[in-house]
Amino acid sequence: MKNKNKLGLTLLAAHMIALPVMAKDTHPNNTWQYEDVFNIEYAASPQVHPDGYKVVYERRAMDIMSDSTRINLWEVGLKTNTHQPLLSGKNQFRGAKYSPDGKRLAYLANAEGDNQLYVRWLDSGQTARVTNVHQSVGNISWSPDGKWIAFTMFKPKSKSGLFKDMPKKPKGAQWAGNATYIDDMLYKRDGGGFIKHGYHHIYVVPAEGGTPRQLTQGDFHHRSSLTWSKDGKALYFNADRHDDWQNRPRQSDIYRINVADSQVTQITDNNGPEYRPKLNQQRDKIAYLHYEDKRLSSQNFDIYMMDPDGKNQINLTESLDRPISAHQWDKKGRGLYFSYVDHGQQYVGHVTLKGKVTEKVAELGGLSLGRPYTSGHFAVAGSGRLVVTTADTQRPADLALVDKRRKSVQLTDLNEDLLGHKKTAEVKAITVKSSVDGRDIQAWYALPPNFDGSKKYPMILEIHGGPHTAYGPNYSTEVQLMASKGYVVVWANPRGSTSYGQEFANLIHHDYPSKDYNDLIDVVDGMVAKKFVDEDNLFVTGGSGGGVLTAWIIGNTDRFKAAVVAKPVINWISFALTADAYNYYAKYWMPGMPWEATEHLWKHSPLSLVGNVKTPTMLLTGENDYRTPMSETEQYYQALQLRGIDTAMVRIPKAGHGIAARPSNLIQKVGHIVAWFEKYRDTEK
Repeated sequence: MKNKNKLGLTLLAAHMIALPVMAKDTHPNNTWQYEDVFNIEYAASPQVHPDGYKVVYERRAMDIMSDSTRINLWEVGLKTNTHQPLLSGKNQFRGAKYSPDGKRLAYLANAEGDNQLYVRWLDSGQTARVTNVHQSVGNISWSPDGKWIAFTMFKPKSKSGLFKDMPKKPKGAQWAGNATYIDDMLYKRDGGGFIKHGYHHIYVVPAEGGTPRQLTQGDFHHRSSLTWSKDGKALYFNADRHDDWQNRPRQSDIYRINVADSQVTQITDNNGPEYRPKLNQQRDKIAYLHYEDKRLSSQNFDIYMMDPDGKNQINLTESLDRPISAHQWDKKGRGLYFSYVDHGQQYVGHVTLKGKVTEKVAELGGLSLGRPYTSGHFAVAGSGRLVVTTADTQRPADLALVDKRRKSVQLTDLNEDLLGHKKTAEVKAITVKSSVDGRDIQAWYALPPNFDGSKKYPMILEIHGGPHTAYGPNYSTEVQLMASKGYVVVWANPRGSTSYGQEFANLIHHDYPSKDYNDLIDVVDGMVAKKFVDEDNLFVTGGSGGGVLTAWIIGNTDRFKAAVVAKPVINWISFALTADAYNYYAKYWMPGMPWEATEHLWKHSPLSLVGNVKTPTMLLTGENDYRTPMSETEQYYQALQLRGIDTAMVRIPKAGHGIAARPSNLIQKVGHIVAWFEKYRDTEK
């Protein structure tokens, strides 16, 4: 059927004029609207006071004027049930850390025009500016006696090119400017563009303010979290201080640096990365994350423990075949809490010093605002208690207190004013058997508000990126907005996804995309069998790795009425030589260099199937995307144009790979996707 909405309007404007028909008893303000994105708030980065009865956290909110996320610091009393601002306003206040005695709070702020380190005395509310530096401070860490604060900071380093004979510019002349000379392997980064020359180093500064002193030297980056030795005379950190560090994308060792004389000692020297050293003050043990590098595209971190001199290294979580992302010592030093992902859900687990793992102590979630990825933060409160960001399919993160019996009490309710009166999408689970090998493929779907099971609804298959990541029953603004426009939305974890074990994740190692396509089609078949899905109104979209699979799908089937391919890789050969992290992708994702494995890479490139495509396809990418560069999008767009396929290209302004970083861009992304689908949706059935 020919669509009646092919008007000379922009797609987004056309969509706003002709919204899907909604139930008669539904007022537009009772469901998610695009403007609601600017009213979202959520909790992140909880830090528990040393006494265990207060927690400071980052209250993050969308700022409609600056089109960004505003971060303020609020405090919750776990005994008093109080909830009050510590530092609030239009400025950014973040990265809070209590002093060891709990009397002061260190934090980062741009209150005076640039990002500096501050300390606040909690009894009086008085604040001191500790640094006066020209670069942003990060990874702040108090010394055990509270007299010093360590931090990391970028230090620019001048670099000149080879050409020295440029004629002198006449006074008043307007020339183009100086050429940029580049000879580094790593010269651009998504989210930052072309990298300024220089290196991150470790500094210490008196906690009451003074002159920061640089500890590390050399042409190496020191961007690690920092942990002090028990006596406060040294710091532990991870870095790659090898001369060939730019060519070693998955290597990092742990070092010790003396504060007095800046002497550096290498503590570990293993094959693979060692990250995030954390010292147990009671037992003088260091816990860190590590995996043995086997050059697989997906590799799980484990928690290792060792003596401060690097001896007696043991793997504490060898029995847990799941990706671990963060760890904290418990209050008595008898073990560690850690976050990990299992079957699409982020959890907190615990491991003893003898390697006994307790799983699913608490659920985490709520920090992935755009798409339903796993996420979450936690903090140890003592006596078996944890403060966590909550997992909820319909709201972003709040804070909750989980006790040793795993009973949870919610501490904040940041979005009741926005969502308390709205009808949101109900999320349900579905598991299907893969037609490839009978494996279970887990998926979830969202039902439109005012869902009526006797009716037929159009359906969107939304595919995650990575490809080694995981979706789950998690909050997603994009899913809620799509569902509010009358669509059933389904998302899945096909082979290659994490949270099901390393073997499942590496089923697509050097074979991507491939049978993950079959898994996704099996999920679609499972949804169509539910009868409320209109098989003649199926749509597909995905971003990054999901964009790869969306393009692969429409090269293999005409089943979908329209597709939106977001920030994709279309040609693995060109991607390998244009992406920001090309030194990693060429070595870990490919069986050889792109000029050596040309046939293999072309076989797995969606561009190789473009001659099969009949599906109307929109391409959507951030203009500043250095991860999956705009050139990938343009290749596919131009190929589809040459073939006469109905296609459009949307370039999202001021956006890198993370399009949802700006609220307005999240809206534009979802708005264009839904508008494209509305253009091809059969509304007369």
